[in-house]
Amino acid sequence: MSDILVIGAGGVGSVAVHKMAMNKDIFGHITLASRRVHKCQEIADSVSQRTGNSIDVAELDADNVSDTTQLIERVKPSLVVNLALPYQDLAIMDACLNVGVDYLDTANYEPRDEAKFEYHWQWAYQERFEKKGLMALLGSGFDPGVTNVFTAYIKKHLVSDMKTLDILDCNGGDHGQHFATNFNPEINIREVTAAARHWENGQWVETPALSTHHSYDFPEVGARNMYLMYHEELESLSKHFPELSRARFWMTFGDAYLKHLEVLQNVGLTSIEPIMYEGKEIVPLQFLKAVLPDPGDLGKTTKGKTCIGNIVSGKQNGKERSVYLYNVCDHEDCFAEVGSQAVSYTTGVPAMIGAAMMVEKKWHKAGVYNMEQFDPDPFMMMLNKHGLPWQYIDLDQPLGF
Repeated sequence: MSDILVIGAGGVGSVAVHKMAMNKDIFGHITLASRRVHKCQEIADSVSQRTGNSIDVAELDADNVSDTTQLIERVKPSLVVNLALPYQDLAIMDACLNVGVDYLDTANYEPRDEAKFEYHWQWAYQERFEKKGLMALLGSGFDPGVTNVFTAYIKKHLVSDMKTLDILDCNGGDHGQHFATNFNPEINIREVTAAARHWENGQWVETPALSTHHSYDFPEVGARNMYLMYHEELESLSKHFPELSRARFWMTFGDAYLKHLEVLQNVGLTSIEPIMYEGKEIVPLQFLKAVLPDPGDLGKTTKGKTCIGNIVSGKQNGKERSVYLYNVCDHEDCFAEVGSQAVSYTTGVPAMIGAAMMVEKKWHKAGVYNMEQFDPDPFMMMLNKHGLPWQYIDLDQPLGF
């Protein structure tokens, strides 16, 4: 068993520590830290009630490398699981290097003042982690994360000569709110309003945000409009699978969500440029985050299912093949198990599994790595065992768009 420090007390952090506490044969003592120590305590109380196991809590400003270093030195974990904001990735990686401990996160670093989702800041840590014999695993959520592992699994077992990849993310759930985001509003809205990019014929093709959409009939959910977006796993997948001639990411949005978002954009509330208000500098998007529903509270009312997966076309044994590998997750089942909705669950469970891969040394190599760089099979087995079962179907032909 290995002791773990988890940083971040949002919905994903809650799911991850609940699932870790349910697997005491893998994980030793768990410490949960956040700026909001009262949220840590609420999660700790839930973990105790649901599993009978206790976790420690700590207050932490993860932007402060010195404070994070001191906490790691005090807790002495074998792994730091970063489930805080992406802005804090580099600071937490620096603290891990200071102490000499492995690192895992679920989302790539982005600067606070620019909606720019790229791995190069973290990939630049390769030599530093390698020299210290430490491992950093990037993007161990669902997308990125499971979708990366799905791609590696398809390459290994189903379509050895991959040509096109489409990642389809559908949340068919209804939370009953007029407007709410299913994870951190600031990160979610920055992501959705950024220009779309996809990989095609060796280069990035950029299109206006939400300008390309198609209807798709998702298993167990039904027909939904999905929109072309940029998502960070496209960067690592196009790098590590250079045979791909095209890689795209799609996400579903309802008409009401898009109308609210359009109005908020038009009045300037999605801006990340600071403004002066009554003598104080504020960021409109951060103000909007403060007045929107907390994603961590949506589990109580959310019904329906998510369906996330990969469609890959190419050749297997010289024959054309298109496969769709996916997971369906029920919001109400997730809430019954860990008190969170499926969007948090589908990220928190892979964070736990990625941590298990590392502490059990099934995946372990000095340096900075993305999920698809390791053998997908043990991870895929754990998905089936721990609440995210997957399946695949053969399609008659590649996507027609």
